[in-house]
Amino acid sequence: MDFKVSQSSFFLSFFHLSFSDFQLEMNKVELKEKFFEAAWDGNVEEVKEILRMNPNLDVNWQIGEHDRTVLHRACEKGHDAIVSILLAHPSIDVNRKDAYTRTPYLGTCYHGSTSCARLLLGDSRVLVNEPNSSKHLPLYWAASEGHLAIIKWWIASEREMNLGKPGDDKTDAIGVAKIEGRTEVVTLLESYQKNPKRTRNEVRKALGINGQ
Repeated sequence: MDFKVSQSSFFLSFFHLSFSDFQLEMNKVELKEKFFEAAWDGNVEEVKEILRMNPNLDVNWQIGEHDRTVLHRACEKGHDAIVSILLAHPSIDVNRKDAYTRTPYLGTCYHGSTSCARLLLGDSRVLVNEPNSSKHLPLYWAASEGHLAIIKWWIASEREMNLGKPGDDKTDAIGVAKIEGRTEVVTLLESYQKNPKRTRNEVRKALGINGQ
């Protein structure tokens, strides 16, 4: 009888513990989904509050069929204030890749947020020339999509810029810009290719950046 009681108590305790763990995991998932939604919507105050109340939150958690992080999403939507908050987080992985093996910076070069690109360019941890698994480079996408402003700030930042291999349909930034009819991009990149220092000085002057 005592054994039966103990056995019953054991299973009840085990069930209670398992259910509690399950609830805890579900709460974590709900919190992360709430965090993603706040970043997607550009809700700065909610993002700040979630991080303040949950200092151990996994900010690199990936969600959805595209397997993107909160940083991916904030960059995609152009929410620079949230990108700034995330870059300041001690646990952020600035080069985490999504399901398409795109880093947040590569995604930014594709989607075109100049303000987010500037923040990422200003962070030395960001691998600005990191390709995806198809070997497409960030500059290739910026040139292909005609994001002239991103390219200007990239040149001005003095970060390394990989123009790709001439004739390569996955890396050649000037080549793809010509195909897509991005004439201003072509002019700028050809100028940079011929004389990087002079082009950088001209770009920095045009952008109102002091110093040479």
